[in-house]
Amino acid sequence: MDEIINKVANSSLQVFDLEDYWPVGTRSQIDISQWLVEGFLLKETEYRQALKQHDWTQYQGHYVAVYCGTDAIVPAWACILAATYLIPYAKKVVLGTVPELNTALYLEVLNTIDYSDYLDKAVILKGCSKKPVPESAYIAAIQKLQPLAKSIMYGEACSAVPLYKKPKP
Repeated sequence: MDEIINKVANSSLQVFDLEDYWPVGTRSQIDISQWLVEGFLLKETEYRQALKQHDWTQYQGHYVAVYCGTDAIVPAWACILAATYLIPYAKKVVLGTVPELNTALYLEVLNTIDYSDYLDKAVILKGCSKKPVPESAYIAAIQKLQPLAKSIMYGEACSAVPLYKKPKP
């Protein structure tokens, strides 16, 4: 009987797995509508008082997204003011929800990576992650990889979808 050979393991494919770059840490989100009258009306004095009374220490070391979960029209300073209370405790504060927070975190990480290992290589941008890797992170990654890679596929080596092939000179 012939020996089973793992052609994928023996190939020259380079796997770029965004899960490897998952920023470790607790994610939290704060909906400022909880401090609006009936979730829609911002009364400045009451809003400021509610922010002062809130226990911000619970966000120590967290990545925090600040947003308004209702259709309220709030001034830009409302979320910014909430952020001023978070900054002494949180690792990072962004405007938006947790998926937008994850995008911001990935953009920071992806900008620090040395991509030279992928020069003129066939690259698989690994899909099927166990962590909630945002689609925007894949787009950010391919923007970094495409100028270098010979080709880029998405998915797993056994069922990759071709995305890009460098034109021949």
